[in-house]
Amino acid sequence: MEDLEDLYENAPCGYLSLTPQGLIAKSNATLSGWLGIPSEQLIGKRLRDLLNVAGSIFYETHFAPLLRMQGFFHEVALDFVTSDGTLLPVLANATEKRNDAGDLLFTRVTLFQATKRRRYERELVEAEEAARRLGKLREQFIAVLGHDLRNPVAALHAGINMLRREPLSKKSLQLTEVMQGSLARISELIDNVMDLARSQSGTGINLSRDANAPLEPVLRQVINELAAAHPDCTIEDEIMLEEPIHCDRKRMAQLVSNLLSNAITHGASDHPVRFRASTSGGELILTFANRGDPIPDEVMSHLFQPFFRGRTSTSQQGLGLGLHIASEIARAHGGSLDVQSSSDEVLFTFRMPLIWHEGPVGVR
Repeated sequence: MEDLEDLYENAPCGYLSLTPQGLIAKSNATLSGWLGIPSEQLIGKRLRDLLNVAGSIFYETHFAPLLRMQGFFHEVALDFVTSDGTLLPVLANATEKRNDAGDLLFTRVTLFQATKRRRYERELVEAEEAARRLGKLREQFIAVLGHDLRNPVAALHAGINMLRREPLSKKSLQLTEVMQGSLARISELIDNVMDLARSQSGTGINLSRDANAPLEPVLRQVINELAAAHPDCTIEDEIMLEEPIHCDRKRMAQLVSNLLSNAITHGASDHPVRFRASTSGGELILTFANRGDPIPDEVMSHLFQPFFRGRTSTSQQGLGLGLHIASEIARAHGGSLDVQSSSDEVLFTFRMPLIWHEGPVGVR
């Protein structure tokens, strides 16, 4: 009997017994120690008398009715007020005891300290809020930076074009070509950064679809630009577009540029990069193939994530946004972007329906 009494009084949790009128009939020493109030002074009080104002109101309007209705409640968060006025967070469980006639005899209440749990929950909420604020700040910074970079880049473009209309030496013409290539690369980076900011802010990639204008001239222009920028690389192309394509041609050019650039960067220098565009089975199909080292499995799973660059040399590393932006453009068109890798070749395949419909397929 003494052992049972000691178990009750010094249990690692607080115990209360309430009369049918809701008055405290018994409490253990553990609870008294937590509250700093002797057990005899708790007898006759209502449970709500030990709670803070908000907890007392919440208890009467929610928990007490729930207890009367179903005869129990579990893991109810309450804040007790201790003798020095500080709050003691607890989790409460309660169960009613009734006789055979259904009359309420008493209610058992078990209390567990929840100070650390509440602190953890509060810190978790604060961390999530801080992450949201940081994410929003990052998106705003990227958007402002990308916007503000466009003006000096446009000015440099205009200046180089003016220079090229003047009599220049052969060396000067070569320098302006290099400068134009660098500015084109900078413009591409700015576009990718702006698109990343849009996709992560929830607005997504904007499209301006049109099936009236042909897509082939746009693809030819991208191929010619990349061929000029990479004279040591051979690009073999095959374009067979026999049906109207309902797409954003500017975005399609961006997708093709990103994927062809990726194939050139990572492909073997002594093998051509092969690009094929066709319409078949109600789909536009674009393929990008190159010879090179196969993509490791651990890289494959992260390939379309932003800022992921895999294993490349320092000279080849950019921001790691090209494949991510291409995947977002594919998604925005309701299409898919798939990659396959073997010892023979790396093959990216883009598919999209010729007729636009809601609901993207995704990236695999």
